[in-house]
Amino acid sequence: MRYGYLFFGLAIVALAACDKHDPILPGVRSNVFDTPKLNVLGENVPNLVENIDAPDYEICPYNIDSKNTLWMGERKIYSGFATGNSVAGKKTPTCRGNFVYAGLTTGELIKVNGKTRAVAWVADIYRPSNMTGGATVVDIVAPIVFDNNYIMVGGLGDAFCRISDKTGNAVWCINIGVAHPFVVTNGVAFVVDTDKNLNAVRLRDGAIYWRSAIKRADSPIYKNKTIIVGSEKFNAETGEKIKK
Repeated sequence: MRYGYLFFGLAIVALAACDKHDPILPGVRSNVFDTPKLNVLGENVPNLVENIDAPDYEICPYNIDSKNTLWMGERKIYSGFATGNSVAGKKTPTCRGNFVYAGLTTGELIKVNGKTRAVAWVADIYRPSNMTGGATVVDIVAPIVFDNNYIMVGGLGDAFCRISDKTGNAVWCINIGVAHPFVVTNGVAFVVDTDKNLNAVRLRDGAIYWRSAIKRADSPIYKNKTIIVGSEKFNAETGEKIKK
């Protein structure tokens, strides 16, 4: 009888471990996050530049298919779990040095050595609750953005995160879903979320300087200290909508 209780307890621990890291993929995994609410400061964004240059990315000769398989031509680099819950459209991996970074339909960001095919790390870009009855789609569709030794990445699993390039650990994650490319400049990220808000996110800690409602979700454009989203224009410092 004593052994039966021991087996039952071990089974519960095993199931809990699988649930925390589901789906299980190779590589060293970062911890998931669970931030209870957004920290909206209601403050102006300091030290904005007039304009920003387009990201200077390396040519990346990789592609990833809807089944989470990473390819270089006909050479298979990485295989993840296939899922039917994904967003249609082409996803473009990003390269830096010998490594390729790709977002998966299962809500993870992976860093893989393109030559050796060794997985450096796998980072969960979703809230834990979205794997246990929350969002049915946790796809990463927006391109990632490098910020020195960090990576900015957002997914449909209600997560926008600052990830250490070295370890894959999250510096912070906040609970906003991201479906469109975003802009990173001088300590702030301008991010359109899936609830139709434009957010000015402080890179240091994930606090939000300001957030403004928008009519239609689209990729933000930074120009002359303003943010353009579709036909709307906002003051990038204050978040106030600029009237025509």
